[in-house]
Amino acid sequence: MAGVVIVGAGPGIGASVARRFAAGGMPVGLIARMAGSTAAVRAALAAAGVTVAEATADAGQDDQLTAALDAVTGQLGPPEALVYNAGLIRHDRPGELSRQQHVTAYAINVLGAMTAAVHVAPAMAAAGGGSILITGGMPEPDPAVTSLSLGKAGVRALTRLLASEYGPAGIHVATVTVGGAVAPGGRFDPDRIAEQYWRLHVQGPEAWEHEVLFTGQEPSPVR
Repeated sequence: MAGVVIVGAGPGIGASVARRFAAGGMPVGLIARMAGSTAAVRAALAAAGVTVAEATADAGQDDQLTAALDAVTGQLGPPEALVYNAGLIRHDRPGELSRQQHVTAYAINVLGAMTAAVHVAPAMAAAGGGSILITGGMPEPDPAVTSLSLGKAGVRALTRLLASEYGPAGIHVATVTVGGAVAPGGRFDPDRIAEQYWRLHVQGPEAWEHEVLFTGQEPSPVR
């Protein structure tokens, strides 16, 4: 019963991706730091007859994250899609954060994505492949959000590394780079953004894109 597992499944992009993949006929696994973050989307999916599994984890803590992934995939089986949407978003300029604060941000923004990917990729490959999709952002670094700029640059590099590592095994690795603040009803409506995750997931290998830049207009593949 392969489905989608979403790390960072709270309101916004995570909830919209859950609804979009459920509309495509997939069971949904929800992982968030706080159980209450997934309550609304879980209830809506369950009411529509969608199979839902959920767990809680701090994405910056490997032991919590892998345990949550094991709990969800134990119910749903190896995922057909993994979406990493966790992130630590805050305003900080160069020199304002301590080294440890930067480490904490990087652990959530980048290293959690790597931990999740390498934890599920072998089983995904054995099951015939799938997709690993990571939420990106900050197409241009901004000193007003330094830790996030560093993290999203890391996501871009990580996506390329994982694509090289797991692409030959049939796993499509890509990032959706969101170029603005997400808000319902606006240019960066999360439902519009969620369509890009689905589009990447259903792409055939001959058409795989590894980064899509969403600016609120027609999305652009990044070569």
